[in-house]
Amino acid sequence: MKAVVQRVTRASVTVGGEQISAIGRGICVLLGISMEDSQKELEHMVRKILNLRVFEDESGKHWSKSVMDKEYEVLCVSQFTLQCALKGNKPDFHLAMPTEQAESFYNSFLEQLRKSYRPELIRDGKFGAYMQVHIQNDGPVTIELESPAPGAASSDPKQVSLEPGDCISLKGLSKLEKQQQRKEKIRAKGPSESSKERNAPRKEDRSASSGAEGDVSSEREP
Repeated sequence: MKAVVQRVTRASVTVGGEQISAIGRGICVLLGISMEDSQKELEHMVRKILNLRVFEDESGKHWSKSVMDKEYEVLCVSQFTLQCALKGNKPDFHLAMPTEQAESFYNSFLEQLRKSYRPELIRDGKFGAYMQVHIQNDGPVTIELESPAPGAASSDPKQVSLEPGDCISLKGLSKLEKQQQRKEKIRAKGPSESSKERNAPRKEDRSASSGAEGDVSSEREP
């Protein structure tokens, strides 16, 4: 699932010359549903949209407040073209969920938004209609969101969960862990060959003492 979230001072949807929906200050969400999306991706996207901090707080600090914190409005518009895959220069939309399934899925998305926020502050366009979307972007501020691909969650124990659906995998081990692993490997192998040689009684190198030519290192074990 993909979404383009725009911070707006106002936005509206017109169909056939008639305005069917409008909001004041808040966010406008263009939503693209893929054929692989499920309830898990739906809930992830609802959570991210409502908690996205694109507004300033009372002291003027930027990126501090979400649309819910400010009690602003949300306008959602179904946008299957976000699931575009180019074939040369021609858009292809085979990744988008088929219309029959997508309408039901989109309605479930709106229902989840309303349950998670205030229903009277959620507006939407008209699914499947030819719409004109009028957006007065504030900033401009435009944020792209994408839900994790199905099956992307890792079983690697070295993952830090931020919240359901969001994780940052740790890259490699810490220095201490690596050092400990090296020590354990050395213990498992036992004394190294070089250590054995240092501890072994030294043999007199007769060839060297007699001035004979030859490579002393050739007697060393491989």
